[in-house]
Amino acid sequence: MKTAISLDGKLLEEADETAKQMGVSRSRLFSLAIEKYIRYRRNRAIVERLNRVYADTPSEAERRIVSGMKSKFRSTIKDAW
Repeated sequence: MKTAISLDGKLLEEADETAKQMGVSRSRLFSLAIEKYIRYRRNRAIVERLNRVYADTPSEAERRIVSGMKSKFRSTIKDAW
């Protein structure tokens, strides 16, 4: 699909030079750049959601479960040696 965009002249010159160095058209360069930027934003959003999920401190029940798991793991390792 064709579209028109406005760019600073210096940026357009740099884009043309970069496209030439890469051996691709200016349109392909812009497509690659937009794809990468969208992927970056999507990944950042995922990381931010994960950070919010894991930012909460564990509840007392969760701490007891983890402590029990660690204890069981230690005894399993100790018995194996």
